[in-house]
Amino acid sequence: MSRVLVVEDEAAIAELVAINLRHAGYEVTLASSAEQAQAAVDAVLPDLALLDWMLPGQSGVSLAKSWRASARTRELPIILLTARAEESDKVLGLDAGADDYLTKPFSTGELLARIRAVLRRRLPEALDSAVEVGALRLDPSTRRVTGMAGQEIKVGPTEFRLLHFLMTHPERVHSRAQLLDRVWGDHVFIEERTVDVHVKRLREALAPAQCAQMVETVRGAGYRLTRAVATTS
Repeated sequence: MSRVLVVEDEAAIAELVAINLRHAGYEVTLASSAEQAQAAVDAVLPDLALLDWMLPGQSGVSLAKSWRASARTRELPIILLTARAEESDKVLGLDAGADDYLTKPFSTGELLARIRAVLRRRLPEALDSAVEVGALRLDPSTRRVTGMAGQEIKVGPTEFRLLHFLMTHPERVHSRAQLLDRVWGDHVFIEERTVDVHVKRLREALAPAQCAQMVETVRGAGYRLTRAVATTS
């Protein structure tokens, strides 16, 4: 579940955006000013920020510039929300560091599509970084998965992508629809039950390394990867 920070001083708009994002499976934090937004980012770094241009006190553009100047928030994906539709305004917003620019009024569908697009564009930046969760280690640059004591685990290409996503979002529950969107891409039309098939194959691949139970089924919700490995006596 990706975390989205919504920075919007108009309460009605903020709540409407938050409702739609939560319905789409995102974890949402609201802020009505640049100060509140900075406090929220200092507490927990979100996966993406929806930033209103016109805020009380410091503007959204100014806040975007300050985030881009900080090492901790330099790579934070930002979508600027504004009623200013002139080309010069768009250029100013993008030059301030925004990844995308959405003018009001906008549809929920377009907002969600732009969020997905920005998150997908940002994803390749982390593709070469190895990730470790519990006894598992996945290295995208070499396409290798290893278990305890460096035991190599053979997985198919789809299971590799699925495991990579789960390992980069450990302990979070992901619905089948979310996994389809983030692993297969929302442009691919396949049934949600396909996720179950690939989860089964992934578990079979992890079984020799005694890591199959790390992929947990959460009844009525979806799947998650846990750090703990169940041990047998």
